Amino acid sequence: MKLNKKVLGLIVLGGLAVSGNSWAGTASALDLANTCAGCHGTDGNSTGPATPTLAGISSEYFKEAMLNYQDPEGRYSTIMSRIAKGYTEEEIDLMAGYFAKQKMNRPDQHFDKKQAKAGAKLHKKYCEKCHEDGGRSSEDDAGMLAGQWMEYLEFTMADFTGGKREMTKKMKKKVQKMEKDKGANAMNELIQYYGSQK
Repeated sequence: MKLNKKVLGLIVLGGLAVSGNSWAGTASALDLANTCAGCHGTDGNSTGPATPTLAGISSEYFKEAMLNYQDPEGRYSTIMSRIAKGYTEEEIDLMAGYFAKQKMNRPDQHFDKKQAKAGAKLHKKYCEKCHEDGGRSSEDDAGMLAGQWMEYLEFTMADFTGGKREMTKKMKKKVQKMEKDKGANAMNELIQYYGSQK
């Protein structure tokens, strides 16, 4: 059976279009989020103490962080600046939407009860305005603190206080005032409080 050249051409073009969509189309939000699972856990719930949980994060906060990682003069990181460069803005938007819809599972962590109690008071006085609901809220685009791994919070604060990451003016002022008023252990007490939350 002979095929008309026009019909044959349409069949070939149709096949190319179908095969092109299967490998060159935009990945789904779940596919993209799964590329983060090795470090940040399934659905963004980290199982390792050095990496933050992304589940429940504000989509705006996520997008801002990723774009800052892509900027050579942006947010400091050990590896995320290299990883972030592999994503387009559209893909970052998809991941941001996905992680914002996930439920954060706060891990059981060993914490000092006395220090956590002191940290709760420090949070209320110095941090609650931006990190609402005891550090659980993501609505102010300030990052969730409650239930994050304490080691991750320690590393992050060391980056902030060591000048590797830039604090907002408001945060810098609050941290300096807290440490002046309450001493060098105040930050550890805060971290114990955030780690104690379920």
